[in-house]
Amino acid sequence: MKLTCWIVDDEPLALELLDSYVQKTPFLKLTGKFSSAIQAMNNMSGERVDVIFLDIQMPEVSGMEFARFIDKDTRIIFTTAFSEYALDGYRVNALDYLLKPFSYTEFLSASKRALEWFEIKAASVEKGEAGVTGIFVRSDYKLVHVLFDEILLIEGLKDYVKIYTNKDQRPILTLMSMKSMEDELPQSRFIRVHRSFIVHRNKIDRVEKNRIIIGKHEIPIGETYRKSFMEEINGR
Repeated sequence: MKLTCWIVDDEPLALELLDSYVQKTPFLKLTGKFSSAIQAMNNMSGERVDVIFLDIQMPEVSGMEFARFIDKDTRIIFTTAFSEYALDGYRVNALDYLLKPFSYTEFLSASKRALEWFEIKAASVEKGEAGVTGIFVRSDYKLVHVLFDEILLIEGLKDYVKIYTNKDQRPILTLMSMKSMEDELPQSRFIRVHRSFIVHRNKIDRVEKNRIIIGKHEIPIGETYRKSFMEEINGR
């Protein structure tokens, strides 16, 4: 499998170094090299890009701001000299984070994570499953494929989310925002019922007053979400 990739960095030396790293990586194909986020945005004309190596600190439009416009099927690997941006990177669902100056070994390791993500996704489709059947999350330094049908509920904990499944005794913990998680889930199967909770519609056992029961879990219904949730339930 070959992955198309872009490099976006306002530092000429960093841009050339990344270019050289891509050229020596057999499963990467460079299709775009830009010195600003604005240049990259102007070239987003429906062309599919698998991976973007994206600097964070750039003038006019930062990498973090640009990331919010990138297609959700494109994997982002942030490159920056400032470690304090790592957490922000995960808030926009970045696949990995490279702290400058980084070696080719570190670059290759991050690129292989992207390759693994696309290979698992392709294998899922080849098995005859209808469309995307799950979500890939990073947990315990590895990519975990969680099937939608196995998810009971998702709980947000500040900068993390906990994914409860009917398969694992312990929830899967991943550094990700609730908004990013919500964007990855099919609306036909999942519904947000609280600022901190998303539930699988078909896993709901019963609704009692202001709470939802799923197995042994009791999930509160937030005031903001109550009306839309009850309309969905009553419309079944």
